[in-house]
Amino acid sequence: MGETHSEGAHETRRRRLAALVAGTDADALLVTRPVNVRYLTGLDSSNAALLVPADSPAVLATDGRYAGMAAEVCPELETLVERRTAEALTTRAAASGHRVLGFEAHGLTVERHAGLGEAADIPLRPLGHLVEELRRVKDEEEIGLLREACAITDRAFEAVLPQVRAGVTERAVAIALERAMVDLGAEGPAFESIVASGPNGAVPHHHPGGRELQRGDLVTMDFGARFGGYHADMTRTVAVGEPAGWQRDLYDLVLRAQLASIAAARPGAETGDVDAAARDLIKAAGHGEAFTHGLGHGVGLEIHEAPLMGYDKTGKLRDRVPITAEPGVYLAGRGGVRIEDTLVVRAGGPELLTTTTKDLLVL
Repeated sequence: MGETHSEGAHETRRRRLAALVAGTDADALLVTRPVNVRYLTGLDSSNAALLVPADSPAVLATDGRYAGMAAEVCPELETLVERRTAEALTTRAAASGHRVLGFEAHGLTVERHAGLGEAADIPLRPLGHLVEELRRVKDEEEIGLLREACAITDRAFEAVLPQVRAGVTERAVAIALERAMVDLGAEGPAFESIVASGPNGAVPHHHPGGRELQRGDLVTMDFGARFGGYHADMTRTVAVGEPAGWQRDLYDLVLRAQLASIAAARPGAETGDVDAAARDLIKAAGHGEAFTHGLGHGVGLEIHEAPLMGYDKTGKLRDRVPITAEPGVYLAGRGGVRIEDTLVVRAGGPELLTTTTKDLLVL
């Protein structure tokens, strides 16, 4: 439930956050999203909050179930042992003389926000996604954890490939992938694995069921391992039996689009332009309406993080930002193709973390 980073990694993150808080109209931030508390402290808890003042040390609150773990994972932090963590830290902020307390509006219900107002007489200000913006750019330790998650994902695909054959159900393949990832060292799957065969491949987020794979199917497998809290994401589409001409053409189109988007993923690139690198090729081939989602997303402690990349998204990529590139074409009643890798945006060119071959495998 806790995690190990080099000494000072979490303290550095808290210091960077404090500097951001200093630039707002609040003088402290109440962090309540569990994933953000984990990012800033190393404590993976279902009930914890963190008070991050602009000009004094942070204070953690968690309940008795996690007090021992907090003492082990982040002994440098003053820790309040309270069941109502956010309320306790709001009271602490007021007692410490803070004038305005920032909070994560996207991490609080309306009911919980009202409770904070009742806990102490201090003005509350929503401060946006400050921690998520810090999380966007990863340090090399984080990238190392992602790299291992992706290596486990690659190895699981290789291990399960012999089971992908006619007569096996989608659900059986999905279970085999998830079991293989755990056997190979994953904490668990990064998300519910997708296995979509034949016409089901036209549904981007198909839930694998009892359909048996058949000769002539394209089979899309979208899955990933979680390691050290970090999430891998990879999709490969394979053929069961010799593919038809239209299936090969569709696969080649999606692969060309994916490679073009990866080549465009450099520091300073507009996210919309990276999406367009793939989307324009698919449009030119007459399948623009069949590419129904954005190109990709950031990955890290969550499977979907900033930045989001789509035709309607804005912002620039930066060095050390892990993203996915996952174009797809989905033809209703016939099937589809998606190819996805997790990669890190680097000044010298993208670093692919998922390295499984993208040749069309015929099983």
